[in-house]
Amino acid sequence: MTEVFDIKTEWLSKDFGKVQAVKDLELKVKKGTTFGYLGPNGAGKTTTVRMLAGLLLPTNGRAKVCGFDVYTQREEIKRVTGLLPESPGLYSKLSAVEFLEFIGALNDFVGERLLKRIEKLLLLLGLEGRQHDLLESYSSGMKQKVLVASTILHDPQLVFLDEPTSRLDPAASALVKEIIRAMAEKTDTTFFICTHMTDLAEDICDVIGIISNGTLTTYGTPQEVVDKVGGDNLQDAYLKIVGSKVNKEDLLRWRS
Repeated sequence: MTEVFDIKTEWLSKDFGKVQAVKDLELKVKKGTTFGYLGPNGAGKTTTVRMLAGLLLPTNGRAKVCGFDVYTQREEIKRVTGLLPESPGLYSKLSAVEFLEFIGALNDFVGERLLKRIEKLLLLLGLEGRQHDLLESYSSGMKQKVLVASTILHDPQLVFLDEPTSRLDPAASALVKEIIRAMAEKTDTTFFICTHMTDLAEDICDVIGIISNGTLTTYGTPQEVVDKVGGDNLQDAYLKIVGSKVNKEDLLRWRS
């Protein structure tokens, strides 16, 4: 059987003036894979996603997302993907239902089928009874749930998630993880998850890549990465790769 890749990049790069945010990215993500893209803040994760999602033109290199070119077919990419950015915007004067109806319309998804899907998603996410309240009255965790629903509402082929559980309590975080698992297994949806949370990557990702200073340094299953680096677990391996070491003797030196 021929392997199908929802993401293929060759020497993909993005410069902002003299700063090279992403350097010569070579990456393949198979269809149906849950891929974890790990790295510290400022490593190039969000820039990568913005290029792959059709929001930002690369400086150099080539890439195809779901078979579409990131230079010439950006609108096609947006139609078949879903994106939950790290700092998304919400229309606070809309209710959850109204917001999701708006998102559905943007994706040419309207009518009774959309309303039934919205009802089921809000029920699944524990927002029944609040679905007609304005979003401005929601907690940050509740807003994040609505945003997760808006990202998967139209059954995208590929979903980009940037720190999807960062505002969620443990129960809601576990629920989002289960939704990702179920969609990946039952619908063959591909997930590209940006995070610096190694426990999230270890729990749900089939394959991970670690980016540091704009360069993809490590690629493999979570266990392969641990074995390759020689760490005790993924967090230990991640810290060794990105070079985040703390000198305990310096922790309170500021008090002297």
